[in-house]
Amino acid sequence: MRRDTTARRRGERAGRLAESLCALHLRLRGYVVLARRFRGPAGEVDIVARRGSTVVFVEIKLRRTLADALESLGPRQRRRISATAEVFLASRPKLSGLDARFDIMLVVPWRLPVHIANAWHI
Repeated sequence: MRRDTTARRRGERAGRLAESLCALHLRLRGYVVLARRFRGPAGEVDIVARRGSTVVFVEIKLRRTLADALESLGPRQRRRISATAEVFLASRPKLSGLDARFDIMLVVPWRLPVHIANAWHI
């Protein structure tokens, strides 16, 4: 059982590092990070950012290959992220008039993150 705990901690640490890398990547491209790991009743959004008149909800996937990372986001998780995005926007009336977009950032070892803008729609 100790190995499971160690592996889980290592995975959480790697996930936080991937989130930090992606947040930096977004900042360098002109985004303002509004929230990280925003939790709502339906789930969590890894990063919420804004650029211009668009609020972007970013899901980060850390895997060994880009294909594995891309395949790891299923329809159920997309619905949860969409529902959490609605809660985020409802809790911040100043952002309600802005456009919303859902992006994915794929992270694999020893490569820069791959940012897929407008990955899906509500």
